[in-house]
Amino acid sequence: MSVHLRHHHQNTLREQISTLGKSLFDRGLTMGSSGNISVRLDDGGWLMTPTNACLGRLDPARISHLDQHGQLLSGDAPTKEQFLHMAMYDERPQSGAIVHLHSTHSVAVSCLPGVDPCDCIPPLTAYYVMRVGKLPLIPYHIPGDPQLGEAVRGLAGKHSAVLLANHGPVVAGKTLEAAVYATEELEETAKLYLLLRGENPRGLTPEQVVELEARFPRD
Repeated sequence: MSVHLRHHHQNTLREQISTLGKSLFDRGLTMGSSGNISVRLDDGGWLMTPTNACLGRLDPARISHLDQHGQLLSGDAPTKEQFLHMAMYDERPQSGAIVHLHSTHSVAVSCLPGVDPCDCIPPLTAYYVMRVGKLPLIPYHIPGDPQLGEAVRGLAGKHSAVLLANHGPVVAGKTLEAAVYATEELEETAKLYLLLRGENPRGLTPEQVVELEARFPRD
């Protein structure tokens, strides 16, 4: 890819990060300056939302541009949760983007006693299975704790999404759109799960889950 084409492609991705970030924020899926988004570039570097940035008011030109070693090349300093993104990418070479939100219903599930730490939310719908799959719970760590990155790294190879206890989801996808859609599906299913608690809901059977995973591989 020529330098001109690469620059054009990067600008398109910057605009997409800003547009989708605003969409997530405007619908209340993350609040204040919480939440962050990253996209892997063809040269091995990344675009990442800056530290203390509101996803509803991103300036495309100030989005952090990092090299393949995570060093800042241009833009504002990246999110303090950069290490979460790097841990997911390290284990998922097929992933092209990551979204981390503090979305209300997903965080609520992460605080519940008695959830299965290997699979926090049952397979209530086909689209949840197709876009998220099994969602493991990562025990609580203080924000910024490098041990949290190691805990993510330990599970990211097998899972495209993880749920941080008392914190929120980290979701990877082939593209930014795919990662955003999966994050939205996770939040909607968390909401369904909370609505149905105590009702003994009928989920999909293991056979139905296997069929969906075979027909609609995530990445």
